[in-house]
Amino acid sequence: MSASTCSSAPSAGGWVLAPMRWWDVAEVARLEADVFGPTAWSAELFWSELAAAGRAFWTARSPGGELLGYAGAAAAGADADVQTIATAPAARGRGLGDALLRACEEHAARLGATALLLEVEAGNDPAVRLYARHGFEQLARRRDYYGPGADALVLRRRVDARPAPGSPAPDPLGAPPA
Repeated sequence: MSASTCSSAPSAGGWVLAPMRWWDVAEVARLEADVFGPTAWSAELFWSELAAAGRAFWTARSPGGELLGYAGAAAAGADADVQTIATAPAARGRGLGDALLRACEEHAARLGATALLLEVEAGNDPAVRLYARHGFEQLARRRDYYGPGADALVLRRRVDARPAPGSPAPDPLGAPPA
């Protein structure tokens, strides 16, 4: 997690991003259920994702500790996925979604991914606009993915990949590493 992604000082929007920890899971799962209803992840799924390689999850909290949002990303090889991202209704419209999405983008780049993918409900206009601002483009539409009449848009954006820590840096002339 880069210094620009997480800080103990509140952002201009009034939140603090930090790595998600096991003690956050119950509260995150409650917000997940409030935001996503019947398609929400269970606490057990959050636990398994936190334990998996290539994953990174963050929470966003008010200076007083109130959970305002969270996000998670997974990276493996050239592709990374925004696993989940949500903001509490009271925290929307203040740039928190942008900050959480940037954390996912930075994670993908750090692990060497060249593409970041996600699914979003087609009718979720604020989220669709957020992803468009970040350069995501539609690849496909999955009919009824979230239930009858609730299609998913499959979106992708290119990532400016940086080598993972400890891996050889790419040759500026394009030669593969030795």
